[in-house]
Amino acid sequence: MSGTLLLKQSEIKELITMKEVVDSVETAFKAYAQRDVQMPAKEYLFFHEGDLRIMPCYVRSNEEAGVKCVNVHPKNPTEHQLPTVMAVIELVDPETGFPMAVMDGTWVTDMRTGAAAGVATKYLARPDSETLGIIGAGKQACTQLMALNEVMDIKKAKVFCRTCSTRTNFAKTASKLYGFDVEAVETAEEAVKNVDVVVTTTPSRKPLIKVDWISPGTHINAMGADAPSKQELETRLLLKSKIIIDSWDQASHSGEINVPVSQNVLKRKDIHAKLGDVVIGKETGREGDEITIFDSTGLAVQDVVTAGLIYRRAREQGMGTDFNFMS
Repeated sequence: MSGTLLLKQSEIKELITMKEVVDSVETAFKAYAQRDVQMPAKEYLFFHEGDLRIMPCYVRSNEEAGVKCVNVHPKNPTEHQLPTVMAVIELVDPETGFPMAVMDGTWVTDMRTGAAAGVATKYLARPDSETLGIIGAGKQACTQLMALNEVMDIKKAKVFCRTCSTRTNFAKTASKLYGFDVEAVETAEEAVKNVDVVVTTTPSRKPLIKVDWISPGTHINAMGADAPSKQELETRLLLKSKIIIDSWDQASHSGEINVPVSQNVLKRKDIHAKLGDVVIGKETGREGDEITIFDSTGLAVQDVVTAGLIYRRAREQGMGTDFNFMS
């Protein structure tokens, strides 16, 4: 057997497109819904300034297995010139446990998180959706827009974040890149009013989006809440909407629903379905002009399926560096 394949971010970016990541993540949701996956809920280590998550997964039918180690440290960009989120993914051979690959997981995490919203939008937004409101203007907002552009015919987007220069730069860059108008706006309300799809990508612990701002028929991708006490949407908005989650164990602990669940305001019976069950047709998606919310916490199966594709393609193209840890 050859050694462990090491893959850095610049190499991975050459190997896979967002369209392929969206397809991989849709496959991952299907595998999870079909109970083809062994995947404990992610475990957390909490530090003073951030946290570390450990995310293992085994996809039985594909014989793919691995674990992602990922941190979230919000002060990194301003205080340490490092990304808020950094990750490493190890793929292992289920037969022997041999480490087949160790690769950068930072870019994979950004891409597959964007892709999860893409899959949710494909199944839950109105088919003719063409306007988008984005809350947050960091790396995740970029990959969200990239993924949503694969599943929507976007005519107009609005973006809001607290820093004027950041949202202005985001809007200018995105308009040029995608060829449709992306407008930087001065309030969250202005960003989400009268749009077909909303995406939230902030680390907020205080709800930013009020129920009165959201039109009937809107689909919301709630992507930012990924740890206990985080919440981007007003609880009244959750109670008024059809809620779709990726995993109950994770969403109830650290997703958008975690605060109202901990307060006993929202219960498991109030959750409509898991996205995977909608994808395989076991549960209904959108019905009429209701407000739909996808609460995304990120599943290890998304990382493993995407990393598996990257690994196979790297081997085919002779990319990466073989390394023997046991020599």
